[in-house]
Amino acid sequence: MKAWIQNNVKGDPVIWAIIFLLSLVSIAGVYSAVGSLAYNKMDGNTEYYLIKHSVLVIAGLVFMWFAHRIDYKYYAGISKLALWISIPLLLFTFFFGADINDGRGRWLMIPIINQSFQPSDFAKLALIANLAAMLAKRQANIDDFKESFIPVVLWSGFICGIIALSNLSTSVLLFATCLLIMFIGRVPIKFISVLVIVGLLFVTIGLALGSRLPTVVSRITSFWTAMWDPNAPIPDQLELGYIAIASGGITGNGPGQSAHGDFIPHAYSDFIYAFLIEEYGMIGGIVILLLYLALLYRGLLIAARTDRAFGGLLAAGLSFSLVIQAMINMGVAVGLGPVTGQPLPLISMGGTSLLFTGLTLGIILSVSRGDISETNINENKNAPRKEPVPSDN
Repeated sequence: MKAWIQNNVKGDPVIWAIIFLLSLVSIAGVYSAVGSLAYNKMDGNTEYYLIKHSVLVIAGLVFMWFAHRIDYKYYAGISKLALWISIPLLLFTFFFGADINDGRGRWLMIPIINQSFQPSDFAKLALIANLAAMLAKRQANIDDFKESFIPVVLWSGFICGIIALSNLSTSVLLFATCLLIMFIGRVPIKFISVLVIVGLLFVTIGLALGSRLPTVVSRITSFWTAMWDPNAPIPDQLELGYIAIASGGITGNGPGQSAHGDFIPHAYSDFIYAFLIEEYGMIGGIVILLLYLALLYRGLLIAARTDRAFGGLLAAGLSFSLVIQAMINMGVAVGLGPVTGQPLPLISMGGTSLLFTGLTLGIILSVSRGDISETNINENKNAPRKEPVPSDN
């Protein structure tokens, strides 16, 4: 077994350990948090959601393993095709998608298996990979506005604008990731400023033409009012989350001992961080936060070690995307931002989002795997040759 792991599990071992720990937290946390959902939909059968979620977690790990076995250089070509596919997929979902948790236009239902699919996850992964490929290819003439920058601007603004039709928070998160990738990719600040203007224009148009404008305005207004007026009403979801966090204290109430999980809307997804703090306390919440920060650190370390621009930009962009989403989810739970509906990567119960998270981590590990292989080769080439030991004969 040890030999099989050494031969088939490659890449950064710290990232593998973080993924394993967060997956265990996910299975335990979701199983404990789905009580009200199981009662309403499955006559109290919590094992149904335990099995379903565990299967999806394992499937995500399998996707990650396959993705990390592929040489990351191939993802440059795959991402371009995926980006073209994502455009009609996003538009079709906006007009004909399923209405799940008041998220009309975000989801498609996969027939036969009756599983939800969020095309924005697919588009996000495709855009980040393709943006890394475009910037890596244009490093020699990165200052050329027409040849290097216009394609980047158009793709980033257009994809973020389409996503904003039905999901502003994902659009803004993706746009921020694009800006970070461009900054790391040595794009001049004056060009990045142009992208900010163009991106805001596309996202604003998408928001105005889409279905989420009233919800966005309501959530931002509620958060802004509550921040400056201590007597202003707090949205029920946030208030229940605060109560759960306060109940958890320093050490928490213990696994399965939540008193408020059944009352928090989406305690198994959007507000699972508040639920976990109630059960595992502030200590557990800090440990989870540190695990995500460690994941970001290892991803950026991989980006710094690789000698190829595409690998570095890809690892950095995907790491930022995952960890920024985690920070937004945790920030909302503790009252640092308006409600966004972003799941906690690797932990929240979800459908295909777990699979795309697995793909994302697999690609990061693929960059790490290539980096480690190349490092070992270089070390072997540069190692001093050993002189043969003379024989006694």
